[in-house]
Amino acid sequence: MAIVPEPVVFPSTSLGEGPVWDAARQRLWFVDIKLRRLFRFDPASSTLDQWDAPGEIGWALPAEDGRLLCGLQDGLHWFDPARGEFAFWQAIEIDMPSNRLNDACTDRDGAVWFGSMDNGCVAATGSFYRLSGERARRAGPGPFAITNGPAITPDGGTIYFTDTGARQIWAATVGADGLPEALRPFVRFTESMGFPDGSITDAAGNVWVGCYAGWAARCFDPAGEEIAKVDFPTANITKLAFGGADLATLYATSAHQDMTEADRAAQPLAGALFAFRPEVGGHPLPLVRAS
Repeated sequence: MAIVPEPVVFPSTSLGEGPVWDAARQRLWFVDIKLRRLFRFDPASSTLDQWDAPGEIGWALPAEDGRLLCGLQDGLHWFDPARGEFAFWQAIEIDMPSNRLNDACTDRDGAVWFGSMDNGCVAATGSFYRLSGERARRAGPGPFAITNGPAITPDGGTIYFTDTGARQIWAATVGADGLPEALRPFVRFTESMGFPDGSITDAAGNVWVGCYAGWAARCFDPAGEEIAKVDFPTANITKLAFGGADLATLYATSAHQDMTEADRAAQPLAGALFAFRPEVGGHPLPLVRAS
């Protein structure tokens, strides 16, 4: 039987992105990059809280101390959910004002992997970074116009990087120092598949990828073979995140940016947050090790 994703909340995000499960609060965080909003969804009550961010916000990751580390266009900010306040922490690529931060994950050491990208999605100015403690250093392939991922396997041994514009996902081994080595091609999308957007791994080490302009989410095994495809009623599926107490629900953000009025009429659920239950569940994501 085909899996049918269901819309669970509809904030009508222009560019919905960055879903991540907060196990301590049993909530899902996600963002709207272009409308500069941070959302918190409670599946138990179907309620949605939101805050205005001080810039285009690509992601928000729960930290050990209860705050969230957020990637904005001008760099890294801390968000305090209790006060609903953002606090600037450090600049990234201060010499590249046309770039912004786009996607992120944590590794087993509590370090944060994130990417930058050209906000116009054209120039190859985006890089990947690993933030450990207070130091962010470039690490991984590039430069690319649009970086996505990274995503890390449950054992922490493999990391995946996405060059969205080239439709290419790369894999690398994580070395003893936490940095990538032995970079190799993993999956290349065809034009009919759309563009590989955000990715996440499941408990078996498979990789789920949102397909922008592809009307689907796809799952690939560690050898790069497609093993599942879930069709959506809207074209732009951006990123996925496992959630729920059992980490068995897969949430997916979507986008309606750049759609015509006719597109919006034909895709009334564009910008919704969707959910479905795949055969394999997720794994706990490490918290950011707060500085």
